[in-house]
Amino acid sequence: MPPPKPSFLGPLQPNRFRPPRGQKQVYLPNFTLTLLRTPFAPPNYATFITPLNLNKLDLKDYLYNLYGVEVLSVRSYVQQARVRQDKPGARLPKPRRWYRPRAMKKMTIEMPATSPFIYPEAPTDFTAWDKEMQERALEEREKEQKLMGTEGKRIPKDDGKTLRKQAEELLKGKKAWRPGWTDWDVGGRPKEEIGAGVGM
Repeated sequence: MPPPKPSFLGPLQPNRFRPPRGQKQVYLPNFTLTLLRTPFAPPNYATFITPLNLNKLDLKDYLYNLYGVEVLSVRSYVQQARVRQDKPGARLPKPRRWYRPRAMKKMTIEMPATSPFIYPEAPTDFTAWDKEMQERALEEREKEQKLMGTEGKRIPKDDGKTLRKQAEELLKGKKAWRPGWTDWDVGGRPKEEIGAGVGM
């Protein structure tokens, strides 16, 4: 029996976009995608931070079925974190115990040029998020951390200015001195007239 003749295929015409049809119905995904701001990338490219166990087909299926985004190609990259000493947030720090944090996976998708995605401009008014109060709280927290650290004794404190001001008010007769224990009752609870003493 003669061997079969080889069949020559014509030029391939791949369909670049063929959205996968997942058989598993997931109504509440148990993962989070973070869209990154990439100002130097073309408008038809978008980059996400994805879980390590998410593959390219999952991302294409997720974006197509949920947002109707056609994805032509996906590029993935796993970024390893730097090695650190000891785990962050450990109760008992152990020097020279090396630890590598969890890696980060990034995926860049290519969309059709006919449907570009333009990232919205960064907000300039942060009144709705109360950014000023958060920044002040962060500054106070950093101050407290410095004072509690090893170099906290070298940092000059503001208590001297307050004591000097109270002493000047006492000498000029603007404030009358009284012992502080009079502001508390027998049970250790503050009285209503608390705060009427020196410096208030």
